[in-house]
Amino acid sequence: MPRAGFFRRLLAMVYDTLVATAVGMCAAMVMLVPMIVLLKNGVLDLQGYAEPADLIQASLGYKILLQSWVVLWVAGFFLWFWKKGGQTIGMRAWRLRIYSTDDQPMTWSRLALRLVSSLLGLGTLLVLVDFKNKLALQDRVARTEVLKLTKEANHHKNW
Repeated sequence: MPRAGFFRRLLAMVYDTLVATAVGMCAAMVMLVPMIVLLKNGVLDLQGYAEPADLIQASLGYKILLQSWVVLWVAGFFLWFWKKGGQTIGMRAWRLRIYSTDDQPMTWSRLALRLVSSLLGLGTLLVLVDFKNKLALQDRVARTEVLKLTKEANHHKNW
């Protein structure tokens, strides 16, 4: 199977960004609702603020907690899909899949390295100048490749 080009990868990234945004929004709500309930009922101190939203926006600690929670869930989305099937939802839609280039298993640490080295998707720009190999920065660092699948190979029963 051929390696995926830049535009197919970009389209999958757009699709995955929409899904990751939804995951992040749901994760934020899962954290915010109990936090607001605890603040409103006096379990957590409002620290002189009239409303929980005012405290959450003003407090660096609450912001870091909330943002870290959301980042973990979004990173978990990518890592879980890559580990379980080699494809995110966007990759599945555009018939792309991650494979190892060195026949080593796709471990959680290897996939985390791939996620971090993608530089929020900027690592994929390397595919534009790497005409021969079509490898992104994250592919080189994690020793992976993204292949374009046939319709038959993209069916989950063929994994």
